[in-house]
Amino acid sequence: MKGDSPIRGAPTRVLDDLYHYLVTASWPALIGLIAAAFIMANMVFAIGYYFDGGVENARYRSFADMFFFSVQTMATIGYGKMVPITLFSNILVSIEALTGLVALALMTGLVFAKFSRPTARVRFSRYMVVGPRDGTTSLMIRMANMRANRIVEANIHVVFARQETTVEGESIRRFYDLTMTRNRSAMFAFSWTAVHRIVEGSPFFGETRESLAKCQPEIVVSITGLDETFSQTIHARHTYKLDEIIWGARFADVLTLDPDGSRSIDYTRFDDVEMLAPVK
Repeated sequence: MKGDSPIRGAPTRVLDDLYHYLVTASWPALIGLIAAAFIMANMVFAIGYYFDGGVENARYRSFADMFFFSVQTMATIGYGKMVPITLFSNILVSIEALTGLVALALMTGLVFAKFSRPTARVRFSRYMVVGPRDGTTSLMIRMANMRANRIVEANIHVVFARQETTVEGESIRRFYDLTMTRNRSAMFAFSWTAVHRIVEGSPFFGETRESLAKCQPEIVVSITGLDETFSQTIHARHTYKLDEIIWGARFADVLTLDPDGSRSIDYTRFDDVEMLAPVK
């Protein structure tokens, strides 16, 4: 997700946490890795069959026949055309059959875990805006649930991070929780605009774009809730940089009321903002 960055000094090798990597990898990447592992495993067994020469009805010195015999053995297909005839080949077939059974069980569990993994489809607005809301200058974030179901008891947590210097002169990264006017939605089904009032006590109070530019600010928005369909906890997160905060603006209206009384969202305008005239 946007805003994620590698942590220096943390393990980066895939084998350090292979299960987590496979579960979180994209489907094309996972299928590609499974296919590569399948081909490599069969090539290893095919080499053993090739040098032993103990497969009946295989063409003489045909590595292709040995490879496809290995595929049939690992997949427990067993056409019956080619069969092992030596002790070594029978032992190799037994090992490969066991390997195929274990691999099938592992792949089944992995695919199920990937399918059953709870995910959220929450869309965050491209920009945050700073503008008036109920007579008070406020920081506003817009989100939408892109699924047809509801997120029950959705909670929002917004953190403002900035670079600061301590009294001792040490440069550190400090984090501030932003208080929202409403941090919980009982039924998050459509659009939700979260509002932080910039009043005294807010880390944004008295700040401008120019003053914030010196402290490398980031705003991390997290949403957690219960998926109504699967009764599983889901979460979504997004990070905003300084150039994604627009001062003196408001979000364009995206909610429409249909003739039958139902509401709908115009997603073509979801990221649109309207600039406000400066106060004289």
